[in-house]
Amino acid sequence: MNKTLHKAQRQQNHHVRRLDWRRRMSDNVAWALLIYTALQIFVTVGALKGGASSLLPYFALVVLVGAIIPACRWFEKRWQFLSEEEAANPAWQAAFRRDQMGLWLLAIGLPFLLTGLFKGIAYLM
Repeated sequence: MNKTLHKAQRQQNHHVRRLDWRRRMSDNVAWALLIYTALQIFVTVGALKGGASSLLPYFALVVLVGAIIPACRWFEKRWQFLSEEEAANPAWQAAFRRDQMGLWLLAIGLPFLLTGLFKGIAYLM
């Protein structure tokens, strides 16, 4: 009986994940980069099919993919310098949510905003 209880306790402890704001932000940055790149390609291809025949959509794609990496790295760096104790402190939740919202607004909104801007410039030319 004791052996079974010990095994059950060990399995339960194995499934409990320790709170780590650094890892959570790193995961968010990785997913945001994937979503951002997919959205940017989708929006740029849509702009090209919509009749934008200039090189501006391609330029927008290169600029946006290149520009998002330092921005995402900035979000991640803010959290990498936390100590082990700070990384597990639930008091950081509000700051984490603020940065998480900023990251996702940037990752989702920027492809549409800047592709629209480049489309507007192409229309005026």
